[in-house]
Amino acid sequence: MQCLTQLSPPTAITHAVSLPFLSASANNLVVAKTSLLQIYSFKSVISNTLGQDAGISNGHDRRASGVRGQGRDRAQTTKLVLIAQYDLSGIIIGLGRVKTLTSISGGEAVLVALKDAKLSLIEWDPERYNISTISVHFYERDDIQIAPWALDSAQCVNQLTTDPGSRCAALKFGARHVAILPFHQAGDELVMDDFDAGVSDDQSSFAHPSHKQINGDSHHSTPYRGSFVLSLLALDPGLMHVVHLGFLHEYREPTFGVLSSRLAASSTLEDRRDVLSYTVYTLDLEQRASTTLLSVTNLPYDIHTILPLSMPIGGALLVGCNELIHVDQAGKANGIAVNDFARRNTSFPLPSQPDLALRLEGCAIEHLGSSNGDMLIILGSGELAILRFKIDGRSVSGLSVRPIQGQSGGHLLSAAASCAAGVGRGRMFIGSEENDSIVIGWTSRSMKLKRQHSIVEANDGADAMLLDPEDDEEEEAEDEDDLYFNDKPDERLPAQPTSSPTDTDIDEYSFRIHDSLVNLAPLGNLKILDAQSSLSTGPSSLDEVPNKLELVVSTGHGTAGKLTKLKMEISPQVKLRFDLGNVQAAWSMAVKNLVADSSQSSYDYDSVIVTSVVTDAGEEQSHAYTLRTEPPTELLESDFDSSAGATVALGTLSGGTRIVQVLKNEIRAFDDDLSLAQIFPVSEDPTPEDPRIVGASFAEPYVLLLRDDSKAMLLKADDAGELEEVDQGDTLSSTAWISISLFDDSNDVFRLAGEEEEADDEGSSVLVFLLNDTGGLQIYKASDLSRSVYSACGLSFLPPFLSEEFTIRRSSAREPLVEILVAELGDTVTKSPYLILRSADDDVTIYTPYQSAVEGGSNSSLRFAKIPALGLLKTVPFNVVDNQNYPIHKLRAIQDVGGYSTVFRSGVSPCLILKTASAPMQLIRLNNASMKSFAGFHTTECRQGYLSVDDMGAISAAQLPPHTEFSTGWLAETLLRGKNINAFDYHAMTDRYVLGISENVEFKLPEDELHPEWIHEDTSFLPQIEQSSIQIFTPSSGTITDTYILEPGEVVMCIKTMSLEISENTHVRRSLVVVGTSFVLGEDLSAKGRIYVFDIIEVVPDPELPETSRKLKLIAKEEVKGAVTSLSEVGNEGFLLVAQGQKCMVRGLKEDGTLLPVAFIDAQCYVTVAKELKGSGLCIIADAVKGVWLTGYMEDPYQLRLFSKSAQHLEVVTAEFLPHGKDLYIVVGDAEGEMHIFQFDPHNPKSLTGQRLLHLSNFNTGAYPMTMTLLDGHPASDPIANGRETSVISDDTPASLQQVLLTSQTGAVSLLSSLTPSAYRTLAAVQAYLTNTLPHPLGLNPRAFRSAEADNTVGGRAVLDGDVLKRWKELGSWKRAEGVARVGLDAEWELQALLEGVGL
Repeated sequence: MQCLTQLSPPTAITHAVSLPFLSASANNLVVAKTSLLQIYSFKSVISNTLGQDAGISNGHDRRASGVRGQGRDRAQTTKLVLIAQYDLSGIIIGLGRVKTLTSISGGEAVLVALKDAKLSLIEWDPERYNISTISVHFYERDDIQIAPWALDSAQCVNQLTTDPGSRCAALKFGARHVAILPFHQAGDELVMDDFDAGVSDDQSSFAHPSHKQINGDSHHSTPYRGSFVLSLLALDPGLMHVVHLGFLHEYREPTFGVLSSRLAASSTLEDRRDVLSYTVYTLDLEQRASTTLLSVTNLPYDIHTILPLSMPIGGALLVGCNELIHVDQAGKANGIAVNDFARRNTSFPLPSQPDLALRLEGCAIEHLGSSNGDMLIILGSGELAILRFKIDGRSVSGLSVRPIQGQSGGHLLSAAASCAAGVGRGRMFIGSEENDSIVIGWTSRSMKLKRQHSIVEANDGADAMLLDPEDDEEEEAEDEDDLYFNDKPDERLPAQPTSSPTDTDIDEYSFRIHDSLVNLAPLGNLKILDAQSSLSTGPSSLDEVPNKLELVVSTGHGTAGKLTKLKMEISPQVKLRFDLGNVQAAWSMAVKNLVADSSQSSYDYDSVIVTSVVTDAGEEQSHAYTLRTEPPTELLESDFDSSAGATVALGTLSGGTRIVQVLKNEIRAFDDDLSLAQIFPVSEDPTPEDPRIVGASFAEPYVLLLRDDSKAMLLKADDAGELEEVDQGDTLSSTAWISISLFDDSNDVFRLAGEEEEADDEGSSVLVFLLNDTGGLQIYKASDLSRSVYSACGLSFLPPFLSEEFTIRRSSAREPLVEILVAELGDTVTKSPYLILRSADDDVTIYTPYQSAVEGGSNSSLRFAKIPALGLLKTVPFNVVDNQNYPIHKLRAIQDVGGYSTVFRSGVSPCLILKTASAPMQLIRLNNASMKSFAGFHTTECRQGYLSVDDMGAISAAQLPPHTEFSTGWLAETLLRGKNINAFDYHAMTDRYVLGISENVEFKLPEDELHPEWIHEDTSFLPQIEQSSIQIFTPSSGTITDTYILEPGEVVMCIKTMSLEISENTHVRRSLVVVGTSFVLGEDLSAKGRIYVFDIIEVVPDPELPETSRKLKLIAKEEVKGAVTSLSEVGNEGFLLVAQGQKCMVRGLKEDGTLLPVAFIDAQCYVTVAKELKGSGLCIIADAVKGVWLTGYMEDPYQLRLFSKSAQHLEVVTAEFLPHGKDLYIVVGDAEGEMHIFQFDPHNPKSLTGQRLLHLSNFNTGAYPMTMTLLDGHPASDPIANGRETSVISDDTPASLQQVLLTSQTGAVSLLSSLTPSAYRTLAAVQAYLTNTLPHPLGLNPRAFRSAEADNTVGGRAVLDGDVLKRWKELGSWKRAEGVARVGLDAEWELQALLEGVGL
């Protein structure tokens, strides 16, 4: 009984499409990350461009431009802003842009293709601020298979392509089938209405839709017509093996080209040479027929992609591994060979540029948007090149390719691109599965010089440095036809004769990076650091707390490889500590002097800190300290009265020149020198029975007060800074309020300002947000409290969408809300206001405001959309939450913490609410103890930091950890970049990482007596092989301090740090590094590998480099037959388990440096996993064909025994133990992305007395697995005693819930948790309730997606889907109350405790 929870979503981008999605005038980008769909918009900001040509590693930190005092070369930069994202119950294989006749938003629609032959058509719904699924089409049916032996559609490569005119879309699925989905177009009503819809159709469930006549116009009930399935063999019997297809531009009818072969793939060059053909077909959607227009045969075998081109080029570009071929609409072919291999592989006539030496495998090509049709080539290595067409009149006469030099941005990327999409003039988005995805921009050097010359003439050169040549080029291009980024794809642009420029003009392009999306994929090896390791490798600070879960993983590939540290919680860097008594709350601020020169930079730094303390006698006091001394000294000579009582809140008004101290019974205003300027009492005749102030909120020039009698007061500062009470209306004064908040809506996001309001009035944009005692929301304008401008009585029900009209009848299940805060969240790119709510049990709910069009009018109304669940905090009973040691108001907005506008939540489980422009909202836990208060703090010692008061009353000034990325769901810190890390491990004794690094080197045939012809190798375009090295990385300095180079072709497969016995006599053990390698040279050579054993010894360091005090010392080296693919420590005597070739051996290190085999077992296949359940002797051995074996290691005598194995064949990639009480489970991940749960149970009759592992269940993870790691494992008893099997865990061992951490190729990290029977039943009921209650994006079924067809299962319980369970908070309170009642729980916090146990 297990539950799989995704801790962080996928980060590798596989597909992208640019279109106006949110509205007709919008510019949006829709990207797919395997099972995650994200929608972005673009925003131009002024940012620093210094050093960007060096690549991604030189910085895309969105906080950089927010650091005070920075100002260098500045230019307009395009940034990505995330609008929404959706977790899908499916794997996306394609995105298409479709322009429908009608749309709710006025924008275009997106067609999403999924792996299991499904299509979903979606559009944006502005009324609900969400996507709307128009239709779902499925084609994975048994009745369309042409033969019993044909491949299943799940085993075939499916492809989606859409017509540029949005007339139809085609989904190629299965071996030889294509589904056509037509779309309605203007003029469809002219088509004959008596068309016989009964034409033979493989999909009888799709009928031809009817259309209605309304007022003489034709209005279709759906934007699409009935889809149908065609066999490619019916189109043309020659389409036996389809490689690729795509719709072409500039045809009156939908026309697509097909790249296919009559012969199957062959391993011999003579059989596969020039076997491809390119054929163009036109479709008749009404008759469901096709006509062949042209065909080009005898094409090179390595062509893999058709890239349709629009005018002025037209036709299609055929992309091969060694050549590029253009075929125009008349069938004329022109091409170019980009390396020396092209002439060897094909007889097709191609002009050659062998000096280019380009490898086009895995490349991406996209239009640059210029009028001459230039295209950008992104090579598999990340290098850039320009493809230019030589145009003679109206036809293409040739092609030319030239790489972009490094100084022009040709080396900005360091890995292959998975997709590319133009996002506007001079901008392009490049997605990657191996590196960060980026937005690049480019300029033309000649255009830059011309524009700069005109700028100098017009402005005499004064402001030339402030203008961006890219923006000037955009302005000049406004009068030109936009050929490739037209929002109306069905409009055709006439071809214009273009003169062919010279090749030297290609160098005019200059590229730079505008923005990036962090990518952790593919995740490689993983190491879990303990508390001591995390402290030793972390940055230095005064006070560090070990992180709960801290991982170090290898990410990326090739030169984009990185060593990254991942954390679940923030470990703040404490810069200062203040011992100022038993502090309950603290504030710091910078005050501007009215008579001082405003140019003084010291005003940016905080100068005063105010504390609210409780003395030993229980007396409440407030103290003021100056930060201009070290340590801070109390301002005793000022008018600040410490005996006035506890400070409730502190803020500044009058442009920061007046300090306002809110006490419980009065408000005091001070000048910058803390001289008292005004005392404003709560009541005219103060008495002990008078109501006291319990909360306050500031917004220039207002301060809003909340009293303990649930009444609110609004004060306003006049021009002289004097506070005066604002008159209240009857409704405001007669209503009981629970919480208050002020917000200055200067950007008019809420759009609640009336037309009669004077825009120049100070404070006219300030809004008053009030939470009443019934849980309703009231919004007033601070300038007019006589009436509310917005009222939402149903706020306490926490609906997914909140509006004034929302109401719930016959339900009393309201959320007990206790605090409301409206604050801006974001970074330096963009900030937006959010409505943040806190309930009595400290749950945080966040709403984002948006405008929805009013039906029947042009106005809009304010609505709120709930942000999806951010994760649950520590659930505690109400009596702990209501502890009076913590303030009533726990939410604190801070404007600048590390460049972010954030909200801190104090209490038992302190957290930080953080939002970056390109990532969803993050709720990040602080690994501190309970916190009483937070406040902003900015001094020379602690820039852009914050103050925190812990439960002991101590004050700390801390900063967010530097060089940390918060957008991936983890706190990601890059330790090392630019290395292709095959394997690594951490050596705790020396605080060093041992890395297995590989790089590509050229391979030349060696001299061989049997092959004398090898000497005369006549090619300069040499193939490449890997060469590995073993390196020591010192995290404290971030440098490589020692390297051991291996032979060419020898690749590191695995590295493990083990405690091995180094002496047979003394039995001394030492922490050594064991490395397994394999020689990868070719199929004609027998496989071999080596085992290396290293010790990290201490040497005399370089005086200038103290980190060089450790070196690698080779202890043992042994060559073995077969690749060494897995290593593990085994037993209790310091031996190691080695998977070498088709055998698994237990070896011991001898004193003479040899590895003595003591036990072995034949695996007969390539072993992928060999590991031991620590301390038990039980071992997993898994291979790439037969499945998984459970073996046992015995030390007297030494032997490996087979206990049990799986009944079916599996291509195992990774596996791990999962003990649970007295039961032993084995988790297996296969190459199809499915997770299998096996159990070893000798007492079950179906296990044949333990000879077969019981296959309990399957679970589709949707991603290729990389690693599995057991967490918090407890030692187990010896399974073998006196030659007989015993229980894995003794009877008196208490059941302990175990968890397995899973990483995937997509960058996602998941957690598999074992559950007790009662917890499993409860969560299973919750999952069923959520599946049936919640709407699912794209109309997909989570149950169908996760369930996988499995043979030989014994009917075990299915693994629970944590992705469904984590959506619990998306329900309104009345729905959650109904769900809690259905599953039989007494309170919701009990369910939250169960969800926390599975990582939610």
